[in-house]
Amino acid sequence: MLGDEYIELRKTVEAFAREVVAPVIGDYYERCEFPYDIVRKMGAMGLFGLPVPEEYGGMGGDYFALCLALEELARVDSSVAITLEAAVSLGAMPILRFGTAEQKEHWLPKLASGEMLGAFGLTEPGGGTDVPGGMRTTAVLDGGEWVIDGTKAFITNSGTDITGVVGVAAITGRNGAKPEISTILVPSGTPGFTVSKKYSKVGWSASDTRELSFSGCRVPEENLLGERGRGYAQFLQTLDEGRVAIAALSVGLAQGCVDESVRYVGERTAFGNAIGRYQAIQFKIADMEARVHTARLAYYHAAERMLAGLPFKKEAAIAKLVSSNAAMDNARDATQIFGGYGFMNEFPVGRFYRDAKILEIGEGTSEVQRMLIARELGLGA
Repeated sequence: MLGDEYIELRKTVEAFAREVVAPVIGDYYERCEFPYDIVRKMGAMGLFGLPVPEEYGGMGGDYFALCLALEELARVDSSVAITLEAAVSLGAMPILRFGTAEQKEHWLPKLASGEMLGAFGLTEPGGGTDVPGGMRTTAVLDGGEWVIDGTKAFITNSGTDITGVVGVAAITGRNGAKPEISTILVPSGTPGFTVSKKYSKVGWSASDTRELSFSGCRVPEENLLGERGRGYAQFLQTLDEGRVAIAALSVGLAQGCVDESVRYVGERTAFGNAIGRYQAIQFKIADMEARVHTARLAYYHAAERMLAGLPFKKEAAIAKLVSSNAAMDNARDATQIFGGYGFMNEFPVGRFYRDAKILEIGEGTSEVQRMLIARELGLGA
């Protein structure tokens, strides 16, 4: 049972998504244009600061509040939802969790207001899931500065006009054959830091995703985020939390598929009846609703354990796996229900279908989630 504050937040974001985002996001999506006006309004609502303490300009809420907002946004559009998720979960939260007092005071007020977006540079072109083994980006101390060299791939929010900082995971030394990984904050516009043009993507077309290059990029030694050599542990925690958020986003997309399908089958007629009167359609939508309900319970449970300070790695992996599968399955079924219209970009389900697949890949593939679940059960090495 959700408390009153959660219920009110959910209603507020639902109305915003329906009244502000839905009427215009299709045009942004087709133009592959970042929705600065929508992001500005989200900032004014305080969405980027939901889990950030009030002392740093945030709303003083918690991570579950962020998840509820993501679900409601994704019911309408995932590009807007992933922009919020990445900005908070990957941009602001590592600074809140691991930053110094000075770093928090400098970065968090701007990130919490939505005036600035943050990003997290982990994935590399030849690495993918193979972290730390596939990491090639290095950072070497020289005269009180970190000198960073390397390339990052598929980084969300990294090249917008309001992007202000990227947390870069890099090898800062070695303990024998084992790489020492640390995270370093790199402000946008730093010499030696190059942002590529936007990727041409299958989905999430109104979000910003780019490759980043670092060549002799120098930042002060105090830009180290957290302890030197603790970067790997830090981003594992970041990804565990992020998986709960992506699960919420996935549930939102899956719910949006149900919403659109229920509306459509009441309007579309065939053989003299609304198609919603035919049992084949009813059963398909019933299965879609069951997937959403199950997936929502999974991410609620993971978030509950996280907020209680209990171990939640397995629960986060389960939530991410179940929810992303639900999103993909519901997008496919909704497109089938819409028939030829589901293949048209003017209908939201076509956008949902294009957006769903990445949910089984980003922030840990479905295979990685199964691996994590098996490990938590004591299986494998």
